[in-house]
Amino acid sequence: MPVVLELIKELADYEKLPDQVVTTVESMERDGFGDQSLYGFYVAEKESVIIGMALYYYRYSTWKGKRLYLEDLIVTDQARGTGVGKLLFDQMIAHGKESNCTGMMWQVLDWNEPAIDFYKKNDADIDGGWLNCHLDW
Repeated sequence: MPVVLELIKELADYEKLPDQVVTTVESMERDGFGDQSLYGFYVAEKESVIIGMALYYYRYSTWKGKRLYLEDLIVTDQARGTGVGKLLFDQMIAHGKESNCTGMMWQVLDWNEPAIDFYKKNDADIDGGWLNCHLDW
């Protein structure tokens, strides 16, 4: 879990929001591996070193039913462009289908052109019509 948290921090740095990461190894262990796990994830390794991960959870759409939500797909800077992201993305699709989901959803920042290009290559529909909303407490 410490390595997964480091990947999350690497993504936050890339997105220019390093101060937004408040989760801890302890909270991730509790929430991911407790009696009622809230999320799951897959990791990609090379020579026993984690070089990427995909973290997901389920959500429910009143229009579509059970959906897989891809919270983050992270590949270390050194491993980008090697096919690791595609392997993780394909694993998420397979997991969603095995879990009887009707599809997968995620977000991408509008300035993250490499990620947008990656998703477009994988036949994703990118909807610019919805605005993200949230409350923090």
